[in-house]
Amino acid sequence: MSDTELVLRSRRVITPEGTRAASVAVGGGRITAVLPYDCEVPTDARVEDLGDDVLLPGLVDTHVHVNDPGRTEWEGFWTATRAAAAGGITTLVDMPLNSLPPTTTVENLRTKREVAADKAHIDVGFWGGALPDNVKDLRPLHESGVFGFKAFLSPSGVDEFPHLDQDGLARSLAEIASFDGLLIVHAEDPHHLETAPQRGGPKYADFLASRPRGAEDTAIARLIAQAKRLDARVHVLHLSSSDALPLIARAKAEGVRITVETCPHYLTLTAEEVPDGASEFKCCPPIRESANQDLLWQALAEGTIDCVVTDHSPSTADLKTDDFATAWGGISGLQLSLAAVWTEARRRGHTLEDVVRWMSARTSRLVGLDHKGAIEAGRDADFAVLAPDATFTVDPAALQHRNRVTAYAGKTLYGVVKSTWLRGQRIVSDGEFTTPKGQLLTRTP
Repeated sequence: MSDTELVLRSRRVITPEGTRAASVAVGGGRITAVLPYDCEVPTDARVEDLGDDVLLPGLVDTHVHVNDPGRTEWEGFWTATRAAAAGGITTLVDMPLNSLPPTTTVENLRTKREVAADKAHIDVGFWGGALPDNVKDLRPLHESGVFGFKAFLSPSGVDEFPHLDQDGLARSLAEIASFDGLLIVHAEDPHHLETAPQRGGPKYADFLASRPRGAEDTAIARLIAQAKRLDARVHVLHLSSSDALPLIARAKAEGVRITVETCPHYLTLTAEEVPDGASEFKCCPPIRESANQDLLWQALAEGTIDCVVTDHSPSTADLKTDDFATAWGGISGLQLSLAAVWTEARRRGHTLEDVVRWMSARTSRLVGLDHKGAIEAGRDADFAVLAPDATFTVDPAALQHRNRVTAYAGKTLYGVVKSTWLRGQRIVSDGEFTTPKGQLLTRTP
């Protein structure tokens, strides 16, 4: 322990081997050892005794729309990373769209990195985008360090990021498979969406009918077929439809290289509770019925669904009109994701170890960040300190998001993040932030 600068001591430390009392030694921004709780500490090391608060690895959120530059009034790296840090997230990976320009060329990636460099309170990586006309840009983006490529199989909602048809999917996926990259997919079939009833207006039931489960199921089935044909790595984004779970389970059993995520809003909110006109609940694919939610939780417990990420997709408040057809679709959840998932997980009999597995270990593995996602020697000293039995009521005014519109307003949640640490430095404590200390990450070759 000669290189130990800091020791974090807690009676509840979540490690890959389970939860135990331990002293976590930190030096040079890395975890140097996980030791017995009452171990002797070097005299020149600082000791932080966390008591009964839980020490868990910082969360890794691989699905965040920061929208910076170009639509910075929607969010931005400064506000997004502060919100993430306040919620125990120490790493995020930024989606390639809703910013202007989108991250679809090396030049655009360079622009994004320049904007983020001095604003990141936590570590930030980047996805590239797969468009109908940028197959030539995919390998250069991969070589520049993006973690993979986002594609839509139906209209994205912004003109500068068109979706791939089946031929376009085949071309992009073949190119990405040639260097064993990862394609992450918004999987809704456009034909199903076009033929679904489109009534508009304030009724949530009408919006739900406009985004049927069959749109997801068909798109996922076609993605599985392409991945199987090319032996390609694919990842299904924000799974909402429980009807697709048997397809996914079968594909995994057959050796298809497919992973799947879902989101806190699908796990904690239900269609039955959405008030008419409340478009803060609008997202695509949509929040579905409680019976559907039960099956998502079952699939998460069984491993058919791999991980949980926010799909934080904010906008200015004026775009959240009371017409579900025209309102911007996206839910802001960065600061609240840990508490929201933990609240429902504990009600269903799951543990904090489960939550860490879904929101840190597996998300880190998805993007190859092997130095994050666990409290063990050699990993980055990224932590969240959580009071798991403490509650708070969500007040939008207390959020760090640039636009404080939230579907969780007024809900009482379990799990108060007391402090967040990045590479052994406390970056937020009881709502007080340090200057930005985040680094820009690239994919490990």
